[in-house]
Amino acid sequence: MPQTAFDSSSRPAPPVLPRRHRWPVDLRFGDIWLTAFGRRDLAEWGEVRRRNASWLDPWSATPPERGRRRSDRAMVAYFQSEARHGRMVPWLIRADRQSRPGPLIGQCTLNNIVYGSARFASIGYWIDRDWAGRGLVPAAVALATDYAMRVMGLHRIEICVRPENSASLRVVEKLGFRYEGVRPRYIHIDGAWRDHQCFALDASETPAGLCDRLMKGQS
Repeated sequence: MPQTAFDSSSRPAPPVLPRRHRWPVDLRFGDIWLTAFGRRDLAEWGEVRRRNASWLDPWSATPPERGRRRSDRAMVAYFQSEARHGRMVPWLIRADRQSRPGPLIGQCTLNNIVYGSARFASIGYWIDRDWAGRGLVPAAVALATDYAMRVMGLHRIEICVRPENSASLRVVEKLGFRYEGVRPRYIHIDGAWRDHQCFALDASETPAGLCDRLMKGQS
């Protein structure tokens, strides 16, 4: 397993981004891949989620109405429909294995995409506990942010984090997301409406891209 997102002694190459957004799309940066989440991934995704239940459940979104949770197949079908209509970009985080996507280690999703005069989206993410603390989530979020801004033409990205989630807070701090305040009872998490802290960046704050900022911070 890699020790950090950038193991080699040389600085990793900047990610190669396509000119236009077309779904599905796979991306690579350092030791991680973002790959399109499809039906073929359900068994592996389910196994990782089950193995990490105690690690992930306290931070996982839940339906406010009891008994209304989608099945895993229905969830992926919804993700695909939203992706085709440009309202979501659901990626899996995979470790790099000899320049090919390796094992599934997490998820990174662009949600709530709005175009027009607003042009913003939010990012949600999680990682397998065995891979946490290696700088892989910041790399995934940086890559997703650069894709959103440079390829999709979005202006603003925000990330909302529960105040108790110290691991997730370290991600936004490491990447330099700007703190904007608390949103009371913002998302239904682990069975209740929870307060979240909101962090954001806009395109003018990252002229060279967030991957470039991350690489310079680790060089």
